[in-house]
Amino acid sequence: MSEHKHFISIWLFIGSLLLVYGLLILGSGIYELSHPLQKPLAEFHAPIWWGALLIVLGVVYILIFRPRREK
Repeated sequence: MSEHKHFISIWLFIGSLLLVYGLLILGSGIYELSHPLQKPLAEFHAPIWWGALLIVLGVVYILIFRPRREK
């Protein structure tokens, strides 16, 4: 009887956090498009770029470190 222990990588959880934070930041950036703020460099729309970057990184981490079945 051999028992195989399956471990879930911490990077999977970090990827999910990056994905959730990215969605929240992107959502706030989209909200800022319809309600513009009077702040310096607002025309660069940094929350949209950072939110999209975090979403991409989160999806990459989730895809790389997702649990797989062993054959």
